[in-house]
Amino acid sequence: MNTRSAGVRIGLAAVVSCCVVSLWNANAEQAGKVLRVAPHSNLTIIDPVWTTAYITQEHGYMIYDTLFAQDSQGGFHPQMVDRYQTSGDNKTWTFTLRDGLEFHDGSPVTSDDVIASLRRWGQRDSLGITLLSVTEGFEAVDKKTFRIKLKEPYPLMLESLGKSSTNVPFIMPKRIAETPADKQISETIGSGPFIFAKDEWKPGEKIVYLKNPKYKPRPEPSNGLAGGKIAKVDRVEWLIIKDPQTQVNALVAGEIDMIESPAHESYAAFKDKPDIQLEGKAVRRQAMLRFNHLQPPFNHVKIRQAAMAALDQTALLRAQVGIPTMFSTCLSVYPCGSPLSTSKGMEQIGRGDVKRAKALLKEAGYDGTPVVIMQPTDLAVLARFPVMAAQLLRQAGFKVDLQAMDWQTLVSRRAKKDPPDKGGWNILITNFTRFDLVNPVAHPMLAAGCDKAWFGWACDSEVERLRQAFLRASTDAERKALGEQVQVRAMELGLYFPIGEYWFPHAFRRNVHGVIEDFNMVLWNVDKEPRA
Repeated sequence: MNTRSAGVRIGLAAVVSCCVVSLWNANAEQAGKVLRVAPHSNLTIIDPVWTTAYITQEHGYMIYDTLFAQDSQGGFHPQMVDRYQTSGDNKTWTFTLRDGLEFHDGSPVTSDDVIASLRRWGQRDSLGITLLSVTEGFEAVDKKTFRIKLKEPYPLMLESLGKSSTNVPFIMPKRIAETPADKQISETIGSGPFIFAKDEWKPGEKIVYLKNPKYKPRPEPSNGLAGGKIAKVDRVEWLIIKDPQTQVNALVAGEIDMIESPAHESYAAFKDKPDIQLEGKAVRRQAMLRFNHLQPPFNHVKIRQAAMAALDQTALLRAQVGIPTMFSTCLSVYPCGSPLSTSKGMEQIGRGDVKRAKALLKEAGYDGTPVVIMQPTDLAVLARFPVMAAQLLRQAGFKVDLQAMDWQTLVSRRAKKDPPDKGGWNILITNFTRFDLVNPVAHPMLAAGCDKAWFGWACDSEVERLRQAFLRASTDAERKALGEQVQVRAMELGLYFPIGEYWFPHAFRRNVHGVIEDFNMVLWNVDKEPRA
């Protein structure tokens, strides 16, 4: 690309984007207190059960509520639930909803709504699938009380109902929740602290949420995602600004109040800006490279092993992040430092062993089938990983086709099981928060239930047996041993490649307060003072 021409194009894009932001600002000033945010991605899918994309999850947290919620220490607390109890044999759980729960259309939240929502969620989420597999039935005792009857004790009940990250068991009206799980919902009616202004939604430009005046927060202080959810601004605008430098310029100029995930190379621009702050406790993610197990060449285990030998955690993290204090290698499928963290089974991966990779490719009879890697060019916190992965794989002898696209196109394309030359794919790179990865039952990449597994559709009965055994384990020692066995098996089969861990804080103006740390973006309890 001609450098001078590219610079001109970026400059023009910045001018256009800033003008658009200013126009948005002028149109919204009459709406009361407005919080303007540049989210990490455009929003095109509004169904938080149908996709695991974090932007859709964050949309869900704006408008829906949950039965339980997770605090900053990882504990679970009632949210929509007022009280609950279990039977002596731990096979019947009874829950009663708190007073005052109302959907945005004015209808009360009932047990029937909850049951329909859990049934739909349980067909798509890894923990939900596990919960439904041990559930004998749901019962609506009355309008506010419901029961979950189990075939056997299920120790992860609160972790399931209070799951904080993808997929979150948000509660929807029954008529919406009865949408088949393989079809996207079209209505966006929740009972949460904000209301989705669907008539103002302009995909690729702006998403608007309005304060829900009828929402009744819990009385407890906010702690992580638990406690009182208070909408402290009247209106939230997500403004889609794809260029990282244009985001920085808009934040510095006060045209937006917050950048959800600024590019790491943008941090230097904030150092001498007293009006800008970076969140003190950054969001930690594990990055991971997923193989498509259905399509050649990665339907062959030795070819997956070859790729895992060729890939280098340090090289990938350095290419993406660049700042040594903002990333760490992590040879574990569980968050490093967490109770299940272990390096067992990781001895032959992640170190860029080109010689071993070539030997495995030769042994497997690799025939040069192209490897299609999807690269989300508009998602700054992922965009560089695929470029380095392509380089490392080529060095080992793979033929690679790096295909650039926007993140929402990638999110749609990853659901396709077609051959790569007919719209499918071979490799995608994504990330998950530590809350998604704490154990083998919750971990999306460790599900190996074939068609029910996460995109890539890993299939192995032994992994599934070990995950079920983990669920039934009665001691920490048993869980630790089973977690290790799952990891060893997963790495032996090449379910996916763990890239390592990296951090990125939100960036926001000094007059913005209450941003929740260490979770994905939620905007209740966030306030904005007038600028001096």
